[in-house]
Amino acid sequence: MFKKIERDKWKHFYVGILMGLVLQFIAFGLLPQYLIGASVAVFMVVVIVSYGFELYSKFTGRGHYEIADAVASIVGGVIGMAISFAIAFVS
Repeated sequence: MFKKIERDKWKHFYVGILMGLVLQFIAFGLLPQYLIGASVAVFMVVVIVSYGFELYSKFTGRGHYEIADAVASIVGGVIGMAISFAIAFVS
């Protein structure tokens, strides 16, 4: 099943994981008293950056515009956020 996923989508997925992980840890540090609000804000930033990158590619002609790339980045971002929660609250 996963073998059918294009190599490019995996790159977006892994970058999304890193983005979600880093942004969530930053949010924990800046807004420790507002975990839910900070997480919603991080998710919104992940969506905006992921789709914004695709729009940039579309309008500048640098790169290839594809919604599936943005979706892969967003899914990775959510997983990165979950990993940061696990690291922060399990340890």
